[in-house]
Amino acid sequence: MVSVAGTAATGKALANATISINCTRGSMSVAADANGNYHAAFGAVMPCMITATSGGTTLHSAAFAGGTYNVTPETDLLLSYLAAQLGTNESGLIAGFATNTQFQQALQNQTNVLTAQAAVVQNLQQKYSVTLSTPNFLTTAFTVGQPGEDNDLEALLTLGAIDANGEPDAAAVALMATMGAAHPIAISPGTGTSGTGGTGVGGTGSMGGMM
Repeated sequence: MVSVAGTAATGKALANATISINCTRGSMSVAADANGNYHAAFGAVMPCMITATSGGTTLHSAAFAGGTYNVTPETDLLLSYLAAQLGTNESGLIAGFATNTQFQQALQNQTNVLTAQAAVVQNLQQKYSVTLSTPNFLTTAFTVGQPGEDNDLEALLTLGAIDANGEPDAAAVALMATMGAAHPIAISPGTGTSGTGGTGVGGTGSMGGMM
């Protein structure tokens, strides 16, 4: 049994959003509450792709193990970055995830995901001249309307990194695609393990080859 929970938000809660969780094996759909919080417990083999849909807003995220995984414009940009590292775009990553073992290996590797997260933070801070208070935006639990991650989302919305629909702005997506493609993930084909190690993920000081 795997338990996955988190908050779906854009700077405001994605109230009552439909949260669809599709894993290497196993899937589940749940409804977020009025504050965008969701929780799902089901039999699954990780990793998982997570999609939050509310009205005209659709955001994506990913989970490499059980735990807290938010769904926000930042996590959507994270998938755009990871997709570019894997030689595709976010739509291609999502569409191919169920059958592409390379995609599954990459997203199951915590080092890959956290290194990409750190790169997303660095690029957002440089492009939009903002200091983000919550660099671990994927897995840090937060409450809409409280200081922390929600303030970061509000700042990114004000600065134009998030569009009026609550989704990442096209310029931010293009930036992550360019930067991700410049730092491809090396995975040994035909093996069951990722080609990158599992150490050195505690901090955000190393950008995994970013200059």
